[in-house]
Amino acid sequence: MGLTNSQYDAIMRIYSRLQLENARTAAARREEAYDRIPALRKLDLTVSEAAALAAREALEGSEEASASFRSRLDQIRRKREALLTGNGYPADYLEPPCRCPDCHDTGFLPDGTQCHCFRQAAIDLLYSQSGMREILQKENFDTFSLDYYPSDIRHPVTGKTSRQNMEDILSGCRRFIEDFDKENQNLFFYGDTGLGKTFLSHCIAKELIETSHSVMYFTAFDLFEQLAKDSFSKASEAAGTFDFITECDLLIIDDLGTELTNAFVSSRLFLLLNERLRSGKSMIISTNLPLAKFAEVYSERIFSRITSGFLLMNFFGSDIRIQKKLSGRS
Repeated sequence: MGLTNSQYDAIMRIYSRLQLENARTAAARREEAYDRIPALRKLDLTVSEAAALAAREALEGSEEASASFRSRLDQIRRKREALLTGNGYPADYLEPPCRCPDCHDTGFLPDGTQCHCFRQAAIDLLYSQSGMREILQKENFDTFSLDYYPSDIRHPVTGKTSRQNMEDILSGCRRFIEDFDKENQNLFFYGDTGLGKTFLSHCIAKELIETSHSVMYFTAFDLFEQLAKDSFSKASEAAGTFDFITECDLLIIDDLGTELTNAFVSSRLFLLLNERLRSGKSMIISTNLPLAKFAEVYSERIFSRITSGFLLMNFFGSDIRIQKKLSGRS
């Protein structure tokens, strides 16, 4: 998925600042070297003289002008490097420094493709905008464990154990990631507290951010607070946040049902669901409410959007927080 225009511009501003910093460093080094090696300044002046001579010869129809100029530049380069190294400087001391030797801090390779450093800059920006960098270092697929889902607890309807159920959920989440750019999918996690719904949302978020997808995470309370700001205060930063809420590749709404539900919340949730489903933008929604209770709390049209547009995943088992506390694990 491509970056938005604002995200792309933000990254290119970083490269512009790098290039300006590199140019300033090169200018400072050049003046320092000129002061210590007067012959170097005179040698560099001959480059302009050689260019002017080559231009005149080319205008006069000389076919050898270009080759002669290149030969002259090569001679000057060798003399320049000899002067620098002879005075204790690296041969490339006067070249603008760069952090990335592959693209020279432009973000693009000679063939026009994005450099690896550009892709990393995009990932860093997406982490920053998601507000999830620190938590995703702790909560990801590498730290996810099936050991917290017992095999002695069975679902009364499906007969599956808690572990079998979570294995199926885990497989579904991995398919969600693998097919993210191929088809629009949405996940709805429901079940009691402490069963890993938020943790698994974080796992998915990390994988998608690492592949340069934009992800936004909100608790239900924070989301509707942002939407209220956009509706009533019209603050510019709130409007920017609302645009990202509707346009980001993946929107995660955690703990839906813990907020104070009223007419405003229901209407804005319905509009948000409609907008993202219409535009094919993916969502993950989690709630601690049973489906029947969820249907009572929210309107029938919201429940209909959820059941028809989301893959429902029911979490059950034993509270992981309590298990960790009893075992003394963090």
